[in-house]
Amino acid sequence: MDTMNILSGGAAQGLVRGLAEAFRAQTGFAIDGEFSAVGAMADKLRAGAPADLVILTQALVAKLAEEKLVILPSIADVGRVETALAVRSRDPRVTVKTEADLREVLRAADAIFVPDITASTAGRHVAKVLDQLGIAYEVTSRLKIFPDGATAMRDLAASPAQRPIGCTQATEIIATDGIALSGSLPPGCELVTMYTTGVTMRAAHPKEAAALVTLLAGADQRELRRRVGFAS
Repeated sequence: MDTMNILSGGAAQGLVRGLAEAFRAQTGFAIDGEFSAVGAMADKLRAGAPADLVILTQALVAKLAEEKLVILPSIADVGRVETALAVRSRDPRVTVKTEADLREVLRAADAIFVPDITASTAGRHVAKVLDQLGIAYEVTSRLKIFPDGATAMRDLAASPAQRPIGCTQATEIIATDGIALSGSLPPGCELVTMYTTGVTMRAAHPKEAAALVTLLAGADQRELRRRVGFAS
């Protein structure tokens, strides 16, 4: 079977998985690819990694189009995803309505599971929020940093810690067994990110890649996007 290769932020993995059968029925192609921190995926494309399509943040896709790595007319917004809090399914949910609430929740955690704090959207935001709350130095030893949010959430699910918590994209939380979406970040700490897709300049299968863009961003898949954690 022919294969469509993609490079994607981890936030879109659940959506791609949910569309795989429809895409195969429409085109005869399977979907393969890599899902990780958006910065790392963009760098892979720049380094020449084979990819027919990317799903990254809106800003990164626009930058890749400027660099002549993504076809500008092919670009389409997929939807917005919020960075949120996660707990193990068996643990009590946490509610944070203010920055003070979030500060206390993070201080109380004995392990904080996050994606890459330099290359991932959510990870960079977590680092910024910790600085903003004035607790970055205090909690550094408790940070459990992983290449992407999906890996961080799987390790959170298996964590032996007493009071662990996670923070990453809502879509990655929803897609992970043993993890529960615990709530949004409070005003002043929130982050909502638009994810965007586009066909790469070096696409081996540009026609099929364009069909996948339509599936990812089309109105027919609005309910699936909502179910896997996209806000719009």
